[in-house]
Amino acid sequence: MPTPSLTAFDFTATSIDGREVALSDFAGQVLLVVNVASQCGFTPQYEGLEQLHQTYAEQGLTVLGFPCDQFGNQEPGSEADIQQFCSATFSVSFPMFAKVEVNGDGAHPLYRWLRAEQSGLLGDKIKWNFTKFLVGRDGAVRARWGSSTEPEKLTSGIEQALAA
Repeated sequence: MPTPSLTAFDFTATSIDGREVALSDFAGQVLLVVNVASQCGFTPQYEGLEQLHQTYAEQGLTVLGFPCDQFGNQEPGSEADIQQFCSATFSVSFPMFAKVEVNGDGAHPLYRWLRAEQSGLLGDKIKWNFTKFLVGRDGAVRARWGSSTEPEKLTSGIEQALAA
């Protein structure tokens, strides 16, 4: 008998305020999973990510932010610092999680799975902060975009995933 495939909804992660969150809580929604950082050249993308979250939330999109300090030490603060920055600077209302690693032996299991499901320019490695993974309502990865793809360029992919 074949083993069932994993989906994004099979993972758990620690919220930015320290609670363990089962991603199955988001089952049936479209997810945009993004590794974020507060001191990155791409940090202004928080504004676009929040706009996507606000625009499409009622249709079933949830943006999930995963702070990461693996690229140029661009997320050096504590979870409390990150939460304060995101709230005060960009009015972020989408779920934020505790800092994770996205590459290497210490990579969060969700990110190991995301990278294996949808490789990018560097194979399964993530090149930089603000890499975006689109997960469909079924929990499967539908698309991956690099850091330089601005959130407003994702609307077509998001609308297709929401309609599926």
